[in-house]
Amino acid sequence: MENQVINIIKNLTANIPSTLYGPERFLYIVKLCENLELKEKAGLVEYFNEFLDEMIKRGASDIEMGGHGTKHRIWLRIYGKKEPVSDFPAMTEDESAMLIGSLLTVSQIEELSRYRNVDFSYSYYNKKLGKRIRFRADAYFEMDTVALNMRSISAEIRSLESLEFHKGALRMMSHKHYKFGLSLVTGITGSGKSSTLDSIIDYHNNNDNAHIIIIASPIEYVHRSAKCIIRHREVSKDVKTFKEGVIQALRQDPDIIVIGEMRDPDTIMAALEVSDTGHKVFSTLHTSSASESIARIIAEVNPVEQERVRNRLADVLLSVVSQKLVPSLDGRRVLAKEVLVVNSSVKAAIKNNNISEVYGMINMGAQSGMITLEQDLLRLYRQKIISKENAVAYANNKKRLVQLMNSI
Repeated sequence: MENQVINIIKNLTANIPSTLYGPERFLYIVKLCENLELKEKAGLVEYFNEFLDEMIKRGASDIEMGGHGTKHRIWLRIYGKKEPVSDFPAMTEDESAMLIGSLLTVSQIEELSRYRNVDFSYSYYNKKLGKRIRFRADAYFEMDTVALNMRSISAEIRSLESLEFHKGALRMMSHKHYKFGLSLVTGITGSGKSSTLDSIIDYHNNNDNAHIIIIASPIEYVHRSAKCIIRHREVSKDVKTFKEGVIQALRQDPDIIVIGEMRDPDTIMAALEVSDTGHKVFSTLHTSSASESIARIIAEVNPVEQERVRNRLADVLLSVVSQKLVPSLDGRRVLAKEVLVVNSSVKAAIKNNNISEVYGMINMGAQSGMITLEQDLLRLYRQKIISKENAVAYANNKKRLVQLMNSI
C-alpha cells in the first residue's frame, strides 16, 4: 500500500506547471486528486494516518509537514522538543500539499485558498488503541506553499483535583458555589489551556446537574453528557462566530457557557454581558499572567468603553489561572500555574485601574487559594521536579524568583 500511494503521489505531482504558485498551484493539485478512484483517494488518507499512528506511539503532541520551512521533512514535537524525524520519508512541497488536501472537505479547501488559512478538527480510528483519536489542525500558506500543523487531543482527561488547585480556587470555579461570573484559563500557545478547560468541564459533568454549551474553533475533546447535558458548537460549522455563539446560547437555556477563546473585542464584550446576566462563563486568553489578562481585556475595547468594561469586569471576574508547561527532570513536562481568586481588594484594584497591585495581592493570598507563578515554580524546584535553570527561564518575574530561591 505504501509504495503504491507514494507512486501515485509522485506521478501526479511530477508535471505540475512551474508557472503556478500559491493557491492556484494548490487548487491544481487538488484537481489532480479528483481523477483518482475512491480506493486511491482513501489510500492517501490511510497513508497520512500511518504518520499519526507513529506520532501517537512516540508520545508526540504535534506533527508538522509541508511548506518551505520543513525542508521536505516531517517534524514531531515530543515533550516540548520539535525535531525532524529521520525515519519518516522526505516529501516535496507538492507531495505534502497533496496529502494535506486529501484531508480537507470542499469548503475547507475553498477557505484555505481564499483566506490562506483554515482551522479544522480531524479524527481517525487508531487500530492499535482501538479508539478514535482527535486532532486540532491548522493548514496555512508559507511562501506560496501549503503547510500543516496537527496537535493531538488527549483521549484522557485529568481530574481537576489532580491539578492541585486550592479548595478556595476550586470553589470559585464551581457552578454549585458560584452560579454566575467569569473564570479564565490563560497561557501562551501550547501551555495546556484546553486541557485544563476540559478538566473543569469534566468536573461539572460528574458533579453538577447543569446545561453546558461549548463554543470552540475547532471542537477538540468531545464530552459525553453525564450529570450535565453538554452541547458542542464549532465555529464556522455550527455557528458563524464566537460572538454569535455566545448570544445564541442565551436562548438555549444554559447554565455554563464555555468560550474556546476570547480573541476579539466583540467576543470579550459578549462574554462579560452573559457573565453579568446570571451565567457561569469559562474562557481562555493568550496571556502569561493574571494581571496581564485583566489589562488585556480592558485594552482590547475602545478607549471610550474602557471604564465601563473595568467596572463590569470587576463585578463578574471570579478567577484567573495562568499556566505554563515546564520541562521536568524526567524529560517530560509539568504544569506550573499562577492563580488569582478575585476578592474585594482585587475588585477595587480593577475598578480603580490599579492593576499593578494585583500581583502583590496574589503573593499574599495563599489562604484563599492564590499563588504566583514564581511561588509555584519554587515549589516544583524544591520538590526536585524541575531544574533551577528551567524554573528561572519560565518565570514571569525572574528577579522575584531568584529572591525566593535565595531565601530558602
